[in-house]
Amino acid sequence: MTLHVALELGGGRDPADIEALARAAAAAEEAGVALVTLADEPIGGGARIEAGVRAAFLARRTARIGLAPQLHVTATEPFHLATQLASLDHASLGRAAWVVGAANTEEALATIGRAPLDAAGLRREVDDVIDVARRLWDSWEDDAVIRDVPSGRFLDRDRVHHVNFEGATFSIAGPLITPRPPQGQLVVLGADTLGVTGRLDVALVGDGPIDEVRRRAELARAEGAPLVFADVAGPRPLPELLAALDGVVDGVRLHPAAPDDDLAWLSTVDKPPLRATLRETLGLPRPENRYATTGRETA
Repeated sequence: MTLHVALELGGGRDPADIEALARAAAAAEEAGVALVTLADEPIGGGARIEAGVRAAFLARRTARIGLAPQLHVTATEPFHLATQLASLDHASLGRAAWVVGAANTEEALATIGRAPLDAAGLRREVDDVIDVARRLWDSWEDDAVIRDVPSGRFLDRDRVHHVNFEGATFSIAGPLITPRPPQGQLVVLGADTLGVTGRLDVALVGDGPIDEVRRRAELARAEGAPLVFADVAGPRPLPELLAALDGVVDGVRLHPAAPDDDLAWLSTVDKPPLRATLRETLGLPRPENRYATTGRETA
């Protein structure tokens, strides 16, 4: 099988379940799963652990598997979102990814006192936040940190760039507060229905009939997505399904009904090997820094 495999791990929101989440992630890593995703909804009330914190918890309890929390552009301040994800990439030594969320219900947005956006406004918000996150991850050049003890210089300020960004609902001024992520840019996953497929590294398409999956995969590639994964919502039998999808998409994200059974089978199947970083695992190149390449300090 040539497909990459991602696994959605829905547990761990309750603090009592966090150790079970760690065991599940370790089992997925042992089975050769490329990455786990961590779904989330911005709903207030009660004790819960949001996806970014769950991913940080897993960063030092796993060694090779990718970690992809879902963070919502509508309910997370963009500078904080970019910083949290960059920090996760540092903590995991280059295994972080981001599942782009776009929760837009009254219940979800009530947690921050925001009204739902119309369709055009939501698409613009998703586009703006992905754009500014990528710019912020590039705001430090790879060799900006010099740690020159004799001179007392920690960084080369000429290699730290201000990002001046004016979006429809927010503005950003200044560089990120963390150095550039180990991967340069995190792997960004999102549904092909968000309307921003060209900004994604991995487009997620539904798991309908094979012909429909093929059509959507071809469209996503035409719109600029380097990789396409099919979102598979726990159908059986899994071997036949993956055999049918092999060559149609680059990978699958499983939402398993029986995780233990699926992992037991997946552990016996040849899959692309896990590498040092998630980008290397997925065969995605490490992007050049836009500011180092163009010599511009703002864009």
